[in-house]
Amino acid sequence: MISDPRHIRISDYNYPLPDERIAKFPIAQRDHSKLLIYNKGVVSQDVFYHLPDYLPIGALMVFNNTKVIQARMHFRKDTGALIEVFLLEPAEPSDYELMFQTTGHCAWYCLVGNLKKWKEGTLTREIEINGQKVVVSATRGPIHGTSHRIDFSWKITNCQLSTVNSKLSFAELIDAMGELPIPPYLNRETQESDKTTYQTVYSKIKGSVAAPTAGLHFTPEVLADIDAHGIEREELTLHVGAGTFKPVKSEEIEGHEMHTEYISVRRDTIQKLIRHDACAIAVGTTSVRTLESLYYMGLKVMQNADLNEEQLHVQQWEPYDAPSSVAPVDALKALDAWMDTHHLEVLHSSTQIIIAPGYDYHIVKMLVTNFHQPQSTLLLLVSAFVKGDWHKIYDYALAHDFRFLSYGDSSLLIP
Repeated sequence: MISDPRHIRISDYNYPLPDERIAKFPIAQRDHSKLLIYNKGVVSQDVFYHLPDYLPIGALMVFNNTKVIQARMHFRKDTGALIEVFLLEPAEPSDYELMFQTTGHCAWYCLVGNLKKWKEGTLTREIEINGQKVVVSATRGPIHGTSHRIDFSWKITNCQLSTVNSKLSFAELIDAMGELPIPPYLNRETQESDKTTYQTVYSKIKGSVAAPTAGLHFTPEVLADIDAHGIEREELTLHVGAGTFKPVKSEEIEGHEMHTEYISVRRDTIQKLIRHDACAIAVGTTSVRTLESLYYMGLKVMQNADLNEEQLHVQQWEPYDAPSSVAPVDALKALDAWMDTHHLEVLHSSTQIIIAPGYDYHIVKMLVTNFHQPQSTLLLLVSAFVKGDWHKIYDYALAHDFRFLSYGDSSLLIP
């Protein structure tokens, strides 16, 4: 294990990525993308719909079922200045599920584009939803880290029935006026087709501002083939934040602050992991961060059974500050027992975990993932998984015309 991952130099995780290698659009058929297979140091390639052939019978495959929301909202001031409000995470109510059901008023922590043009006051915009005219207002609140609290309110103006107002949820509001936030490195405007192609076929739980892109290759046919191969499937939820695109600007990764991501895991899922001896195939880095965070949450409740869900939050450097020899299955059993004691069928918590070379994986044994940006925390995660052998993988992908990043090709990593 590396003595102190904090001193990893991000410049050591660079590689040449010409713009033409970044996939600006997905291929016509999701499951016809290329699949790189890294199997204990040996690299080969296939097509994605053959993925089930490489997976062990009886294994457990874990997917992130988060759904991307229309997180980018635009308002125009009387002066003509265009203000962009980018939803990051709920402020009031703080629960994602309650947030999307809320009516009339809510608040989010947001990034604000063209902030210097919005020094004070309330922005308004009139939209139409199902033939009803709706006035939406946004009021800027205090700074929250690198974001601002924005209070939203909305009302229907062409209807006298107040009961109708109460039926308009925030989910309906952003579906009508928001824009899907595709990754900035695509260098293009969002298109109507992105509303379908930038969602996984199994997306269910609204809350992400970026897709868990490893899942974009799956089709109902591939999922059915996974079942036919005797591989169990399970879902969890991690809402991907805009911080997933945040570049590492510090020379050493100690200076990089990981963003907080909110997770939701059913007790049934934890029990299924236990039955599989705490071993899983993760679909995407978001599933990795959730699964590995469960281990540290288990350690927390082993030390203090009186903690609440919020206190289970995994800090960025926690895995390195307190390395543990507790068996993963024992940690999960402790978490399961804690949920039973607290009468919880679903665990709602958060993680800030950074997985970098020197990290010991506890639960994830195989990983399906795309090809990530140079000098990114996601590349660090991959390097940690393949014990530093990431150059071999990326050199092969570059030499064999693989497509990179969110809409690019896929890989199956078996360390």
